[in-house]
Amino acid sequence: MPGFVRSALVARELLDAYETRPEYQKTEYLKWIEKAPLMTGKRKRLDQMLDELDKGKVYMGKPWSPPPPVKSS
Repeated sequence: MPGFVRSALVARELLDAYETRPEYQKTEYLKWIEKAPLMTGKRKRLDQMLDELDKGKVYMGKPWSPPPPVKSS
């Protein structure tokens, strides 16, 4: 994870929200941010990710619900 992403997550107290997301979402968020050609684009994408983590049930601009917890037998 790039340092500027980690710093932003910590500053907004969203690191736990990020860490609880499924691996595919964490990976896609980071790839998406890194693919922006300019730092202004990276910042815009980072801001979107932070806002979505803050709201909760949103992923890449679309509604998302976390899977129900797995019950242990």
